[in-house]
Amino acid sequence: MRSMEIDRRTFLALAGSAAVIRPGLAHAADEALFLGARLNGGAFEAAVIDASGRDRLVLPLEARGHSFAIDAPRRRAVAFARSPGRFAVAFSVDGKGEPIAFAPPSDRHFYGHGVFTPDGRLLLATENDYDGERGVTGLYDASAGFRRIGEFETGGIGPHEVILLADGKTLCVANGGILTHPDYERVKLNLATMKPSLSYVDLETGDLLEQAELAPELHKLSIRHMTLDRFGAVWFGAQYQGEDDTRPPLVGRHRRGHAIELFPGPEETLKKLDSYVGSVAIDASGEIVATSSPRGGLSVFWDAETGRCLGERLLKDGCGLAPLSGHRLLGTSGRGAIVRTGPDAVLESVREPQAGVPAWDNHLRRI
Repeated sequence: MRSMEIDRRTFLALAGSAAVIRPGLAHAADEALFLGARLNGGAFEAAVIDASGRDRLVLPLEARGHSFAIDAPRRRAVAFARSPGRFAVAFSVDGKGEPIAFAPPSDRHFYGHGVFTPDGRLLLATENDYDGERGVTGLYDASAGFRRIGEFETGGIGPHEVILLADGKTLCVANGGILTHPDYERVKLNLATMKPSLSYVDLETGDLLEQAELAPELHKLSIRHMTLDRFGAVWFGAQYQGEDDTRPPLVGRHRRGHAIELFPGPEETLKKLDSYVGSVAIDASGEIVATSSPRGGLSVFWDAETGRCLGERLLKDGCGLAPLSGHRLLGTSGRGAIVRTGPDAVLESVREPQAGVPAWDNHLRRI
């Protein structure tokens, strides 16, 4: 286990950015609330909103945020910096108590995603061991101020999202396959030798239980984001790093013990996605998978049982998706829009994009 290393300047910056938390309107305990990162008037924030787009809680961040780990039973969350960021902030989604800022060791950085164990005792965060050229999940003790106590290898390079399977004891990690180093900012250093994969890791031991890889000719298809359907399968969205005139499928499903399945959907829809899926979510029923492309300005919906494409809805710079009720989802955009969307209804605007409204980042999570 490597020791936690935070220099004084970093610690003061993190503590200062997390010092102010602003509660909004009171809410019922069973009300649907959502969590997203955004840019608001030149300042970076994490915000809890309701289904009507009203702020319920605002947490200042020192820099651009990405996604969150949510411990719903204990009403808390962790906001992560966008890769290759080095800050995370744990906070109560109800505004109780003081936020806790923490960072990985000096030779690691976050990839923007994490997950709590079912008992809330541990937080696991995807990280880059950039000198070792390998991916890890850092283990943080949530009962001791989020002190880092160890790490698991992810069996690949560039681990992005990590989720917990329904059994409560198995992690699935999306290894994007892209080697980066903070000395070179976000330059992709190994496009010719990428090897994306899904890794299944034992939560207790860190053992690699199973690994699913794409066909060799698809080695530039970087697997990034995931969700679970009601049948227990892992769905993922990918970002293609190859030539512009090649259009491989960007959406896939994996059932343990089987090969990865890819779903291209209609040719015109695949073209609109522009080689990029930025977020993946499941609806409340667990039957419909939603994938978004901010580059293409659309969300595409898939039948979780058959893999059939159910249609698309346009939203400029739209990326964040989180379940409402039934087959409806709440969506957010980098232009400030908040919408209700789904495969079987007309897009309904909650907040129109306009100057002066917060610009939402890639992910929206339901609490």
